[in-house]
Amino acid sequence: MKPQGDPITPTGMAALKARYDHLLGKERPEIVEIVSWAAGNGDRSENGDYLYGRKRMREIDRELAHLSRRMKALRVVDPAEQPDRSRVFFGATVELADEDDNRKRVTLVGDDEQDAGEGRIGWNSPMAKALRGASMGDLRTVRLPSGAKEWEVMAISYD
Repeated sequence: MKPQGDPITPTGMAALKARYDHLLGKERPEIVEIVSWAAGNGDRSENGDYLYGRKRMREIDRELAHLSRRMKALRVVDPAEQPDRSRVFFGATVELADEDDNRKRVTLVGDDEQDAGEGRIGWNSPMAKALRGASMGDLRTVRLPSGAKEWEVMAISYD
């Protein structure tokens, strides 16, 4: 049976929680205060502080709801507790080489914490799907919109 929820690292979950706490504890109260002050100034139809504040409050509430739903739906997986470190699973840092011996280092993380510029790829990305279960020396073909590309797994680590 498949475990419930998409995986996320403990660091990724902490970042989501920190963003939620910041919005709820700091930004939203500041906006509520501005809106209350602006509402007391009279005509609201031409009051920029009031109109902007209400708009920003709706944005914050939408983001809070989204973060709340995501945190409930995610499953925290600690890569340090991976029993089989000889294969690529969630949280693995993988060194890859293509047919021209161009090297690339990627870490498989949750979709909510991916950052390609930092080498963190989402668990459901095409490359992560191709790498799942691979061992050192395995060749994996990644199918991308630009075409298929073959990568060899050079090293696997769990930091």
